[in-house]
Amino acid sequence: MTRIRRGNIARRRRTKIRLFASSFRGAHSRLTRTITQQKIRALVSSHRDRDKQKRNFRRLWITRINAVIREIGVSYSYSRLIHDLYKKRVLLNRKILAQIAISNKNCLYMIYNEIIKEVDWKESTGII
Repeated sequence: MTRIRRGNIARRRRTKIRLFASSFRGAHSRLTRTITQQKIRALVSSHRDRDKQKRNFRRLWITRINAVIREIGVSYSYSRLIHDLYKKRVLLNRKILAQIAISNKNCLYMIYNEIIKEVDWKESTGII
């Protein structure tokens, strides 16, 4: 009987896994079992942190908007601005508002003044 060479598919699978883990250090890039464990761990972390990144950016935008808005008026805050924007039906999301707050504060002041005029006028006349 002739000798059968085996392990072609398994070797191909292991080399594919090793390519994923080539940047890992020590045994995490050399041993097949630890490579698979580290691969699972890396994919779980990346999935979790993508959601976390969205949360962190939203927090950053809110902080920036609030900082600029509090410079305008003492009693005015981020939550009142967002509430008044919804009342006025202005469709600006937090990312755009934060970019406006950083790059062009005067534009944000103009938005603020327009909203305040409209909301104060409606409240004083009783139209809501």
